[in-house]
Amino acid sequence: MKVIIIEDELPAQAKLAEMLKSIDASIEVVAILESVKDTLTWLKNNPEPELAFVDIQLSDDHSFEIFKQHPIKFPIVFTTAFDKYLLQSFEFNSIDYLLKPITEEKLRRSLDKVKTLQDHFVQGNLQKILNHIQAPQNNRILAKKGNEFVALNMNDIAYFDTQHKVVFATDFSGRRLMVDKTITELEQLVDESNFFRLNRKYLCALAAIEKFKSENGKINVQLQPETKETVYVSKENAPAFRDWIA
Repeated sequence: MKVIIIEDELPAQAKLAEMLKSIDASIEVVAILESVKDTLTWLKNNPEPELAFVDIQLSDDHSFEIFKQHPIKFPIVFTTAFDKYLLQSFEFNSIDYLLKPITEEKLRRSLDKVKTLQDHFVQGNLQKILNHIQAPQNNRILAKKGNEFVALNMNDIAYFDTQHKVVFATDFSGRRLMVDKTITELEQLVDESNFFRLNRKYLCALAAIEKFKSENGKINVQLQPETKETVYVSKENAPAFRDWIA
């Protein structure tokens, strides 16, 4: 795989290149570039790489300026010390977003993600990969796992729920991440044809409903992934739920 590194700090350049080689000896770093200007010049005069690792804050501007001025067809892993650019990064072919300091474990996961997408989209068809990662920005939501931020695709979320005033998103694989929004705020963001507010604690995707049954006017809803508590739709909301799921 031919890779470029866009980074203006010499120690960070060297460390990233060394880790890439350590993880996968077939990776070839074809260029290390330090500024927006240098990168634009290089891109105009060289074949496009298969992947780029890009620091956001460069010496002469944000690296986003590169991709505003030069349309690209290769995926990007952004590397930065700041989490505030995460959602903006998805406008520019971002396949991952690594917060510094970058560890070998984080880098390996990022490369695994690239390989998984290549395998999924038939032998590395980059255009299909880019179509996938350039989904509309409002189809993603920012979640947190430990000290890392994760951009979740709404289509992967089974349900949102509130526990002790903290909101969580659970995806269909069972992964559970914190979300810095209220259930009411999330209700305004989701596609109402795909999500329903079951009660004050749960906002659920249609595909997460395994089965349901009436109990004394309320509706007992069984979700998948399974919840630790019994989830009910209230008597007041039961008619709207039946209309929505029909």
